[in-house]
Order: sequence, then C-alpha cells, then structure tokens
Amino acid sequence: MSKAHPPELKKYMDHRISARLNGGRLVEGVLRGFDPFMNLVVDESTEVRKNGERVRIGIVVIRGSSIIMLEALDRVC
Repeated sequence: MSKAHPPELKKYMDHRISARLNGGRLVEGVLRGFDPFMNLVVDESTEVRKNGERVRIGIVVIRGSSIIMLEALDRVC
C-alpha cells in the first residue's frame, strides 16, 4: 500500500489556474487549497464552455481524480 505524497502546488496558491477535467470541462479560478490527493479548492471560478461562453460558478472543490491537466494562468515565481 502506498501513501499519497502531497502535490507540489504551494507555489500556485493564490494564483489563477486553469484545470481541464474529464468530460471535456474547463474551470479557471484562484487556487485556495489542495490536499495529498490533489483535490483542489478553487475560488472566483468560471467554467469555460466549448462555445467560449464563460459561466461564473464561485468557489468549488474539484476532485483530484477528475483532473486531466493543470495550468498556471499567472506568472509563478
């Protein structure tokens, strides 16, 4: 049995990120928290639909198992 290691996301805290999820969904917002399973808390989030429409969804928790790709939208030092 392996233990989950925390993802290296500290440098992305309080920065804007884009998360591509399974099912073709795309969520953008400010990373506020995460856990060892890469579950994310994203604030000020919007869902970007396939037609380009942006829908504000506020604060969300995204399960790590549904994340396909994570991208920083702000410059991270």
